[in-house]
Formats: sequence, C-alpha cells, structure tokens
Amino acid sequence: MRGRLSTLAAAMVIARRDFTAILFSRSFIFFLLGPLFPLLVGGLAGGLGQKVEQSASRPNLGIAMPAADVDAMLAARRALEPRIGHALPDFVVVRRLAPGETVDPTAVLNQGKSNLAALVTGSLKAPHLVGPAERIAQWQGPVSLVAAQALGDGPRAYPDIPLIATVTSQADDRRDRMHTAQGGQMLLFLLTMLLAGMVLSNLVEEKGNKIIEVLAAAIPMDAVFLGKLFAMLGVSFVGIAVWASAGGAWVLLAGQPLQALAPPAVGWPLFLALGVVYFAMGYLLIGSVFLAIGSMASTVREVQTLSMPATMLQLVVFFIASYAMTAPGSMVELAAIVFPFSSPFAMVARAAQDPAIWPHVAALAWQGFSVLLLVRAGATLFRKRVMKSGPAGAVSRKRGIFARLRRAQS
Repeated sequence: MRGRLSTLAAAMVIARRDFTAILFSRSFIFFLLGPLFPLLVGGLAGGLGQKVEQSASRPNLGIAMPAADVDAMLAARRALEPRIGHALPDFVVVRRLAPGETVDPTAVLNQGKSNLAALVTGSLKAPHLVGPAERIAQWQGPVSLVAAQALGDGPRAYPDIPLIATVTSQADDRRDRMHTAQGGQMLLFLLTMLLAGMVLSNLVEEKGNKIIEVLAAAIPMDAVFLGKLFAMLGVSFVGIAVWASAGGAWVLLAGQPLQALAPPAVGWPLFLALGVVYFAMGYLLIGSVFLAIGSMASTVREVQTLSMPATMLQLVVFFIASYAMTAPGSMVELAAIVFPFSSPFAMVARAAQDPAIWPHVAALAWQGFSVLLLVRAGATLFRKRVMKSGPAGAVSRKRGIFARLRRAQS
C-alpha cells in the first residue's frame, strides 16, 4: 500500500475530475439557464402588470369650469402638491368654459378619454363633484382643500414641521430580524433542494458505465464519495454565482431596489459568510444522503422513487426549523440545532436573531462530523450492495476452476 494516495488527496482528485467534467458539459449550461427563463418571464410579466395596475388605479379628475377658475385650481394644486403629494388627484382640463356656458358631466365621463373618474364643475365658490359615489366621497376633501387654496388672497405660508423619529422598540427589532431569518432560511432551502439533485444523476450515470467500480478499485470508497460531494458543491457555488450575477444585473436594469431587510444580529458581513458555510454544510448533508440513495438505484426511475421520501423528509425538516425560529431558546430550537439536517436552517435563523458567535462554531463542528459519518455510511452501503458483485463473481469463478480440475483428474 506504499505510495497510495490518502483519503483526502484521493477525494481532491475525484473532485477535480468531476468538477471539470460537469462544469464544461452542455447539460450544466442548460441547467444554469433553466431558472433564468422563468425569472425573466416573471419579471417582464410583473413589470407589465405593474404598469397596467398603475394606469388603472390612478384615474384622473377632470375640470370643466370658467377659464379663470381652472387656472386658479391648477395653481392651487401645484402649491399644495409638495405638502400633500399623492393625496391630490391628477387634474385634467376638459374645457375652459366661457361666461354662461355649461357642460354635461355625464356625456364627458362617458367619452372614455383621459381615464376620467369624476368631473369638477361649477365655480370656485360653489364647486360640484360629479362621478361614482366611491370616487367623489374619496375626493371630496382634496377638492375642497384645493378650492379653498384657490380662493385665498395670494400664496399662503406653511410652517415647516420637523420630523423627529422615535427609537424603535425591542419588539420591532425582533419582528424585523425574524423577517431576515425567514428570508435566509427560505433561500438556503431552495438552493439546497435545487442543486442537490445533481449528485444523484452523476452517480447513477457512472454506475451504469461501470466507472464507479473502477474508481472504487483504485482508491477508497470514502474518498470517491467525499470527492463527488466536494465537486458538486463547487459546481453549486458556480451556479449560485451565475444566478446572483444575473439577478443583480436585472435589478440594476429594472431600476427598482429590492425590499430592504433588517440588519441581522451578527451583522451583514458575518451573516452572509455564515450563510455560505451553512449552505455548504446543508448541501453536503443532503448530498451524502442522495449519494447513498444513488448507490442503491440502478436506473433513473429508481432514483426518482427512492429520492422522493428523502425530499419529503427535507420539507418536514425545513418546516420544523421554521417553527423553531419563532421560539428562540426553546427545546424545539435546540432539537432543530442538534438534528443534523435541520441544523443549517436553524443556525441561519439564529444568526439573524442572536449576536452570539460560539454556537455557530459548535454547530459547524457538529455538522462537519455528521457529514463524515453519513459519507462513511454511504460508502459502506455502496460496498455491500454494489461492490459485492466483484468478490462473489471471483469466488464463483474460482469454484468453477476447481470443479474443472477435479473433473479432469477423474
């Protein structure tokens, strides 16, 4: 055995081989592009829907009054807009009436032009608001305010009112950080479940080509499993980097910032770093289970059948970790932290809610130990179920040779 690679060195060889083969394959390129198309279509549909909603929910208020009154109303609205803003309706001049001229409000509103929801007629001293009941009730106060401003003698001086924000309470901080914790858990779960499936397809393909048996004969099976996990983890980081870059470019092009989340308890730099590490641990944990499942499956159909219980169990684990997030310091949270598969999700939520650092060190050590145990268990299962064909076949061949020798001697 002198000169044979160590388990870690052999795992790095397998990881480099699988990482290069998968990264430059056509299937991986299409896998990267797959989630981008729904996001692109959803973003375009959302943008168009927002434009339609804005167009439909921002109706205009028409004005049909004497010319001097129209000018006074428009000037009054411009003066009030910096103070009131969106509470004021958008005025559209329908007609500047001559002295003694009248207009039919019903005919104007039924024309369907300029998205008019109601019409202001009459004069400054006696304005009339004509339109649907819900609209005119909503605009009665703003129109009265604009008319009063228009009747005033010259511009009015409005006092500047300073804004003094109060310090947020502890309950507000806890609620906001809980939203951050929930977002971190959801993102971690989606990425893990989306990317962990690649481990299964790769192992089943190599089992069908007998490549895995050749590798197992050359290096320890633990190194093969560990190397495949590291390779798939590296490929996953590449996919996350591509999707994050595409999402950032979309946000910059759209010009609309994302909804701001409250700063986590440990701070954003450490929270993001812990998120990356916990994703790696969560991926290695579920990936080791999928490797063990792949070792028992011979076809893609068997992979889908055997992986379904693991996927459903992971959903249950995620729900348990989400419930534990709402009860920090309880036995439920402690159980979610100790259970290896829910530990990454529970610790991400804890990083958003608790500034303590030492629990993360202990949790990462426990998760790493769990990964090693699961890899060893998967390798042992693979040797018992798949590699047993080698020794059994060798024994049968030896028995056949001895039988032929005995027949020749007789």
